[in-house]
Amino acid sequence: MLRPLQGLFNPADFPDLLVGLGDPDDAAVWRLDDQRALVATTDFFTPVVDDPYDYGAIAAANALSDVYAMGGKPFLALNMAALPPDLPAEVSGEILRGGAEKTREAGVALAGGHTIQDKEPKYGLMVLGFVHPERYLTKGGARPGDVLVLSKPLGFGTLTTALKRGLAAADDLAEGVDWMKRLNKAASELAVEFELRGGTDITGFSLLGHAWEMAQASGVGLRFAYERIPFISCARRYADEWIFPGGSADNRLYYSPFVRFAQGIDEAGQMLLFDAQTSGGLLLSVPPAKLDGFLEKAAQVGQPAWRVGEVLEGDYIQVV
Repeated sequence: MLRPLQGLFNPADFPDLLVGLGDPDDAAVWRLDDQRALVATTDFFTPVVDDPYDYGAIAAANALSDVYAMGGKPFLALNMAALPPDLPAEVSGEILRGGAEKTREAGVALAGGHTIQDKEPKYGLMVLGFVHPERYLTKGGARPGDVLVLSKPLGFGTLTTALKRGLAAADDLAEGVDWMKRLNKAASELAVEFELRGGTDITGFSLLGHAWEMAQASGVGLRFAYERIPFISCARRYADEWIFPGGSADNRLYYSPFVRFAQGIDEAGQMLLFDAQTSGGLLLSVPPAKLDGFLEKAAQVGQPAWRVGEVLEGDYIQVV
């Protein structure tokens, strides 16, 4: 999609653009001075749940996550909304309220935005944050020997697809919505505190898709231990019924050539690692000398942190 833009912007012409014109990452980073850089991102999507308030909150958490994935601290956001003209005002209001209250929870000022009419609702945010120009996270920061830590479970794509088909149980939905609404703030703050350099957030390209982006950018291989990867409680059940969004099939088609699965991991289990996520967690690359301290501090602040794999020499992903 971006191929027609290649060559239009020469990175050498923008020396303060630290991230954005080279390898793809979760957000752009622009150096302001020796102590501050600006992190900029935008994200929006159609409803993934029926409740308008939850939809707004999930969309906001998802957009804020790109700043957190860079190790940044968001401070300003603008609404981006495309709403049908016949959508009841109370529904539109709940979408915006969900986004506003999640943004406030993050300590971010929501200062207006822009709305247009469209046939299907779409909502999200443009977000700005600050980060130190020499201490931000990128997909290219993983090094052999690092340990891979994940901050949220997987399975949101199969759950939201089950919801669209009228098959999702209420308890399953409540569990998934709770996770999708959670901010990645604490996980990001831990990454900054322990001076990590490698990280990304897990969204539409799935765990394996985003992990492959990290592996490519870092020039490394990755190995995941399947039994260590967390899933929401309903994920396997819906996977066994082959309830997946179309994006998960696209992920599998595109990324499977770069992945080697151990025998014994069945097709549904493999597909869960290609499952397109919404507002997923951070995948962080933690140097082994910092791992114990990182996990101990995560437990102290109530931030889930699953050790799911490691960074290797190589040029592919193993799942064992």
